[in-house]
Amino acid sequence: MLMHRHGSRGPGGKEETDSIDSLVDTLKKHHEAIRDAYLPENLRFLQTEKGYESHLDPENLSIIGRQQLFNHGVEFGLKYPDFTTERLLSSTVQRVIDSMYFFAQGRFGREAEDKELLTVDDMPGPVSWITPWNSCSYDYQPAYELVKEWTDSYLPDITERLNGLLPHGVKLTDDNTHGALYACAYDLAARDESPWCDVFDADELANFEYEMDLAMVAAFGYLVPNDAGRVMGSVFVNKLIKRFSNTSEEDQSLYLEFGHDTTIITALAALDLNRDDPPLSSHGVPRHRKFRTSYQTPFAAKMIWERFTCTESFEGPQIRLVLNDETYPLRNCAETEQDSLYGICSLDAFISANKFSTDIEFGDDTWQAACGTHSHSEGLYVQG
Repeated sequence: MLMHRHGSRGPGGKEETDSIDSLVDTLKKHHEAIRDAYLPENLRFLQTEKGYESHLDPENLSIIGRQQLFNHGVEFGLKYPDFTTERLLSSTVQRVIDSMYFFAQGRFGREAEDKELLTVDDMPGPVSWITPWNSCSYDYQPAYELVKEWTDSYLPDITERLNGLLPHGVKLTDDNTHGALYACAYDLAARDESPWCDVFDADELANFEYEMDLAMVAAFGYLVPNDAGRVMGSVFVNKLIKRFSNTSEEDQSLYLEFGHDTTIITALAALDLNRDDPPLSSHGVPRHRKFRTSYQTPFAAKMIWERFTCTESFEGPQIRLVLNDETYPLRNCAETEQDSLYGICSLDAFISANKFSTDIEFGDDTWQAACGTHSHSEGLYVQG
């Protein structure tokens, strides 16, 4: 079973786009002063005829994103040549639909024309395991506050440093600095290079990376009020168990499905596979952390679940998670030395270890306590 995040895209959400646009406007306003100033080498790209211009396409899959999904389709076919399916499924967001299309082209070639490319709107049921947040209403304010605490702690120092390098009268705001960090990330996603990435040192980029982790763990992971992140992820876990236990109404040997970083994040949270102790906070970047979006849910992330039988070594069916081409240890259900060695566990142990999810049904008391009955507010950009 493959759950694939869409490929690289342009800026998503108003904050990211507005921050980059504000940066461009500020630099354009002061271009003459910047052009005539002495700047360090890593800022001299600002002195070209037009300075820095952003040509990013918000929300949409980039050309690199299209290539990622096509290549992953080819790689998947080479790795699992004996498995096929007549149906692929995605969320209703266009970049995810496009990702499904390009993966299908890479995996099936001309045969892709005969495959059903469906979205979650085509599927029956009250809740989607690909987009469970559409059926969950909870309080995002703690996530906003946590991220703001962190940005307030690290952005001002970067802004002060950059302003010290720019000519007198040119003053970047913290929002401009944020825009430059976003520009670094999204230029890479669109063109595989960005002049902004050389402007920041390693610690500054690490602080920006940690900001993304705080945003996701607080909005969809372990810090969501009433455990709503894990409750949403239980939908995916229960679907996975039904499929691997052959109790699902579906009867396929392969499932190719496409969603968002949040699809994977909520699933991993429900599985309790990347919980940090103590929890992540705005008090500083931990030396080591398990919840790391750049490793677990980058653009074009691949979460592959395998069910296999090896009668010479194991008793009964085994489960393995391959996340971004690496075995991701199933420590929550490992019972033997072999389990720990290979990062796997038996299907029975997997089911027993995930009682948190199997005890939840959509609309029951646990779901209601975490999610209520209405869809989420439109005030938070959630589909990454």
